[in-house]
Amino acid sequence: MIYTCTITPSVDYTTYLPSFENGKLNRTSEVFYYPGGKGINVSRVLKRLGAHNKALGFIGGFTGNYIEDFLLREGVETDFIETAEITRINVKIKAAEETELNGPGPALNADDLAQLTEKINNMSEGDWLVLAGSLPDSVPASYYSGLAELCRKRNIRFVLDTSGPALKELVKFSPFLIKPNIHELGELFDADIATKTEALQYAKKLVAGGVKNVIVSLGGEGALFVNEKLAFEAKAPVGKVVNTVGSGDSLVSGFIASFCETENPLEAFKYGVASGSATAFRSDLCKKEDVEALIGEVHVKEIKHGDVSV
Repeated sequence: MIYTCTITPSVDYTTYLPSFENGKLNRTSEVFYYPGGKGINVSRVLKRLGAHNKALGFIGGFTGNYIEDFLLREGVETDFIETAEITRINVKIKAAEETELNGPGPALNADDLAQLTEKINNMSEGDWLVLAGSLPDSVPASYYSGLAELCRKRNIRFVLDTSGPALKELVKFSPFLIKPNIHELGELFDADIATKTEALQYAKKLVAGGVKNVIVSLGGEGALFVNEKLAFEAKAPVGKVVNTVGSGDSLVSGFIASFCETENPLEAFKYGVASGSATAFRSDLCKKEDVEALIGEVHVKEIKHGDVSV
């Protein structure tokens, strides 16, 4: 079973308007309401790609109910922990420039955290846990480390897609997959990474440190993939970028969905890149037919002797 975990989900209120003026009444042309959070995005895309999964995390109040109902309507199984706080609302203003107002995550108590630990403790060997999105500082770093160690001991494939100090700490626990962008990769090593060659070198350092598979997202330029035996560069398909929100989550989803079927990391990497691009070319997350239409446009080249194209 694939499990995703979103510590701080949200309802994303996304509004589109020709222009936005501070301090004035702005009338929107269209609005959308979506469940937000990187893990939730992964769950939604996995389901669309035919991969059964279960969404974990913390929800509360009417917004939490909305998230759960939305996922259930899409066929995503849920096992959320209910908190006393209302799940946050994030406002996304899409105009000439994009503006975001993100609400605070929930204050989680010891009982909330213990419930999540118990759910992970009941997972089986070979299961997947995707821990994605922001990890609030209000939760002790030792708690996240404990979850990672639990996955390692139980042979659960731990997928990590977060940033900041938590990412730096959790890579020590040999996750199965991480997907930093160049900035996040630089944060891991307190370095400024300016080129693909540098990104490749640091990705190899992560693998040498125990990370099983590393995908470095390069945005419109594609991605790099590194594990103990392989190193590849993928060029992203060409298309009109409509919305980049969720494209990285879709990349993770595509990789997992393909790997579950093929156990082939190269094919999973290609499918992940196609999934990320398919989402970037839509206003919402990708569908399987979008990914299948793009997979032939993902051009992958093996990297030898540290050589990457510029």
